[in-house]
Amino acid sequence: MLIAIEGIDGSGKTTVAKLLVSRLRGMGLDARYTYEPFETPFSKALQQLLGRVSPVVEALAMAADRALHVENVIIPWLREGAIVVTDRYVYSSIAYQGARGADIEWVIELNKFAPKPDLGLYLDVDVDTALSRLQGKSGGRWSTFERREVLLRAREIYLELVRRGELIYVDARRSVDEVVNEVVRYVIEKLRGFREFSSSPSASHRPAGGTA
Repeated sequence: MLIAIEGIDGSGKTTVAKLLVSRLRGMGLDARYTYEPFETPFSKALQQLLGRVSPVVEALAMAADRALHVENVIIPWLREGAIVVTDRYVYSSIAYQGARGADIEWVIELNKFAPKPDLGLYLDVDVDTALSRLQGKSGGRWSTFERREVLLRAREIYLELVRRGELIYVDARRSVDEVVNEVVRYVIEKLRGFREFSSSPSASHRPAGGTA
């Protein structure tokens, strides 16, 4: 099972993703945490070029980074039967490179190689809340994406993906415990659906990383 945790910077997605993995492991499940951008030559090169390249180049570099992440981490873990929780995934490219001016439908087409998550969750906060949470934290290598105008547009795109049914909306202005509890509920519901499907006499084997 592949789960994507999404949100603008300051939404708490890294904290929630790691706590989700911890909760699932506590239930005796094989849950594993990963993240994007991943540590590949493509993401490292992009870090050096940010601010000097177009959003199209950003999208291409992120897609190459994702391709290695999918091939070397996500698919092998899915084949081992793990629940893979990724902190950012395809939707981050759609939201952020879209916010920076890349054509959204082109970014979607570019990333069609990536397995569709079984569950995509969008943690929503308003931009003022996000920026206040980011105060005192060094944006470092990806600080280009933490500017107000980028976050405002990225949030709009995320909300559009929610309206399209690509992501499930989660109000992340609440306490961490409340957010994690809701996320865990969504995951358990999805797992129950998997178990009902797998116990059906007519159920066929589901390829790792297939569409939800």
